[in-house]
Amino acid sequence: MFIIDSYQTAVLFCIITMFCWGSWANTQKLAAGTWRFELFYWDYVFGILLMSLILAFTMGSFGEGGRSFLNDIAQAEASEIGSAMLGGVIFNAANILLVAAIAIAGMSVAFPVGIGLALVIGVMVNYIDNPIGDFYFLFSGVVLILIAILMNAKAYRKMSAESKGISTKGLSLSVIAGVLMGFFYKYVSASMFPDFNVPLSGKLSPYTAVVFFSIGILLSNLLFNTVLMRRPFVGAPVSYKAYFKGGLKNHIIGILGGTIWCLGMSFSIIASGKAGAAISYGLGQGATVVAAIWGIYIWKEFKSAPQGTSAVLNLMLFFYIIGLGLIIYAR
Repeated sequence: MFIIDSYQTAVLFCIITMFCWGSWANTQKLAAGTWRFELFYWDYVFGILLMSLILAFTMGSFGEGGRSFLNDIAQAEASEIGSAMLGGVIFNAANILLVAAIAIAGMSVAFPVGIGLALVIGVMVNYIDNPIGDFYFLFSGVVLILIAILMNAKAYRKMSAESKGISTKGLSLSVIAGVLMGFFYKYVSASMFPDFNVPLSGKLSPYTAVVFFSIGILLSNLLFNTVLMRRPFVGAPVSYKAYFKGGLKNHIIGILGGTIWCLGMSFSIIASGKAGAAISYGLGQGATVVAAIWGIYIWKEFKSAPQGTSAVLNLMLFFYIIGLGLIIYAR
């Protein structure tokens, strides 16, 4: 399988993760005009599983290092498979709430609050499990990012108070999603052998772990999204019949969103071998900056905000970027 052999390459993969995780939600925004997010989410999940299998049979099966995908499955222990799938279940519970928050409040709110909170929790949880990187630089970066989260929430509340027509439900969903999302990565990481060059019996390669993670997402979606379709956060209930009536374009957009996200997830997991889980996860969640830029400057989600809001948002992005720089320097 393909294995990263330097920290510099690992950082590059984390940067690609950051752009993937920060950009996939554009597909949900593109489909939002004619396609309910609950229906979009089914195709998104199918896209995640599809990309995980493509990478497993390509990058995960060729090369001299590690262990190939099919051989890895043949020797995997049920407990390790279960750990990777549990990560998928936790992620799906968090992400489906995040997608709902995007539909309600927009990318520039849901991502900085939800993913920013997930970054803070995730870095701490993963560092405790695998303490790689300088503690002070790593957590100084986390503190700056936490400040950025609070600034974004302040900007959103300011706009809500001014317009008197924007619900705080999106902000609440973002917070719940962020707390849940801070914990999924550790279970996927725990299922893998630590040194990707030295396979351990029963443990999973990063590519195999992502496949079972994706299966966990799909299986849990049968429950989570079915409930959400019947009792949506916004709008009337929607049926499976509506999904099959959807146009090809809507289905392709959803699948594209899932493949983009899964590419980022796979690259983050692959990079964790050299960067460590805390740094790899933390850098990938720099997606918040990318998503906020999309939401603020491309989708114009704060165009009706009162005077002074743009200065708060720009300062929020500044703190995020400095915080991410400290996380990179921590290794």
